Amino acid sequence: MSFAKAQDLLRLAQIAASRRGGVSLEDICAEFDVSHRTAQRMTEALDATFTNVTTSDDIERRRYWRLEAPLSERLQPRQETAIEALEIAARTAREEGRIRHSRALEDLRNGLLARLNTRDALRSEADAEAVLAGLGQVTRPGPTVAMKPAVTEAVIEALRGPLRLRVFYGAQGDAPRVIEPHGMLLGHRSYLVARQPARGENILSFRMDRIHEAQVLNESFQLAQGFSLENYAAMAFGVYQDPEQYGEVVWRFTPAAAERAAEFRFHPTQTVELQDDGSLIVRFQAAGWLEMAWHLYQWGDKVEVLAPAGLRELVAGHQRSDFDALP
Repeated sequence: MSFAKAQDLLRLAQIAASRRGGVSLEDICAEFDVSHRTAQRMTEALDATFTNVTTSDDIERRRYWRLEAPLSERLQPRQETAIEALEIAARTAREEGRIRHSRALEDLRNGLLARLNTRDALRSEADAEAVLAGLGQVTRPGPTVAMKPAVTEAVIEALRGPLRLRVFYGAQGDAPRVIEPHGMLLGHRSYLVARQPARGENILSFRMDRIHEAQVLNESFQLAQGFSLENYAAMAFGVYQDPEQYGEVVWRFTPAAAERAAEFRFHPTQTVELQDDGSLIVRFQAAGWLEMAWHLYQWGDKVEVLAPAGLRELVAGHQRSDFDALP
């Protein structure tokens, strides 16, 4: 067996031991980017190598392989990449004010290091530091909105319940509001997605940076039936939600910009149509015309808004022909 195959077999054993339900052939194909037949050979090697492999079938007759006991500590693979990933994730969580998540990730990192001998631990830390030193962040113009860690922690605690929150939102001195959190949208400006019973059943968005104080109440609630944070986020082009603007959006990129535009994922629901003249039609369903206009300005006169009419009017007269480059 080649070294690469041995490494794949060890990784497969770890996956089979860590997943409560085991691992299926479809999982193996996706994890290792291999064919169905290769996945079958890998499970055969797993059975032949380890004595504690069990199998089970689900209601759709898919078979799952599982290792009933964790691998020996001596069979752990090198952890440099995992330590790097945990360091990056912990740093990101801390920058976003998710202190609890940052500490949990740091604890996982420290646990991995504690399982290594001194020489390997020092080498892993040095390698991780080298990678982190080489990773930078592109500075983008615009405000950097800082969230209050105490508010973020309260929101996360309420989401875990789910429990209601009492928040002081907006201008200083405004009366507190009781809201029912359904999720958080993290980005250049982060939002708390919640229902405010005093304002009805509609799901609303609250800017996290405008929440001055948040208190978790010992009051549970039922999440809105059928609510999906992913679907809610997809209703907007950016972050702003406006039900009155929601609808089909159609943009036509000129032949000169079609190849570049085809590289963009403007929206999760988008479809693209290459035209006979070389232009590109992009369609999706969303709201938020102002954020669309901000983005379209970067394309100069290389894009035309076919729909909706309101967005077409908003960008009319602002399409320049003297931009030196496309986004």
